[in-house]
Amino acid sequence: MAKITLKNVIKQFDKTPVIHGVDLEINEREFVALVGPSGCGKTTLLRMIAGLEEVSGGEIFIDDHLINFVPPARRGIAMVFQSYALYPHMTVYENMAFGLKIKRTSKQEIDTRVREAAETLQIDKYLDRKPKQLSGGQRQRVAIGRAIVRDPKAFLFDEPLSNLDASLRVKMRMELANLKAQLKSTMIYVTHDQVEAMTLADKIVVMRDGRIEQVGHPLELYNNPCNKFVAGFIGSPQMNFIPVTVAKADSDVLTVEIDGINDRVCLALNQGNDIAAGERLTLGIRPGHVALCQTSDKDSSKDHLILSGKVVVVEYLGTESFCHVRLGSGQIIIVRIDGNKRLQEGESINLSADSNHAFLFSTDGHRIYSKSSPNAKVA
Repeated sequence: MAKITLKNVIKQFDKTPVIHGVDLEINEREFVALVGPSGCGKTTLLRMIAGLEEVSGGEIFIDDHLINFVPPARRGIAMVFQSYALYPHMTVYENMAFGLKIKRTSKQEIDTRVREAAETLQIDKYLDRKPKQLSGGQRQRVAIGRAIVRDPKAFLFDEPLSNLDASLRVKMRMELANLKAQLKSTMIYVTHDQVEAMTLADKIVVMRDGRIEQVGHPLELYNNPCNKFVAGFIGSPQMNFIPVTVAKADSDVLTVEIDGINDRVCLALNQGNDIAAGERLTLGIRPGHVALCQTSDKDSSKDHLILSGKVVVVEYLGTESFCHVRLGSGQIIIVRIDGNKRLQEGESINLSADSNHAFLFSTDGHRIYSKSSPNAKVA
């Protein structure tokens, strides 16, 4: 178990900056997921912690020991790669034991560790097989087992499930969750799949363009995103974003009009807001906070906004469905509906959006309103 601290960490490739002054603290036994789109720097950051990439600036600590210039083998961490990185000519047993043999660990201890890890990962009956005789999920277990036998201070996972098919990913995700509970070790997990991050992590770090956008518990990021990028990245399907214009800004109520159709939504404010009439904003609301309704009454209350639109397509998923609806302005939003509800393409429907769960974002993407923090301008 280890505490890992990054202070103003910078990385440059040929004088091109890719990591811009990252500060991050990962506590003992914490499972932290680094998420973000491709090219955001999450894997580069992980490789710097592992020692596979040099740090261009700043400091990395493991248990308060500076490790910037410590070789990877002496950092006491184990990394699980996306490509498994198994030796094809070695058996499962030999692959798992290889790192311990390099450290000149006794044969008896190697055997004990390998067999214990194999039993934990349910691959004990495959110890005599070669990697080519295993499925993708089994190879991933071997790669994880090779990391476990080293008894590291921390585990680093670089998109370990991305090469697996959808059903196997779900199964392996649950196995990783069980492994996390058993090992009680510090884990850093890189993924572009926010569902993996939400289901596995104690803390999520959302990255974009080499910078950290927000750090927090999965539900904190889901319910209280600091900006439009985080709001759109966390949650599946993503939050609906609707262009609006401020029609009226009183001390206690903000009224905005949806661009193109002049439907209005009223949001409760406390005194002291600095939002001006005519200001262009983006209204954000999640698909689960929009529902089908019977009325076509356009008189929206402070709690609900009534919208009309036509069904574009419905994704039927069983217990629930996602309905894509085109509003009168041409804007398409997604609505989560009961899986038993059947709608036809082109069908006219009415929607009720709960403004108690609405967000407002400025033109630069910063959040300027949510019910939990009505007047917060979060950087």
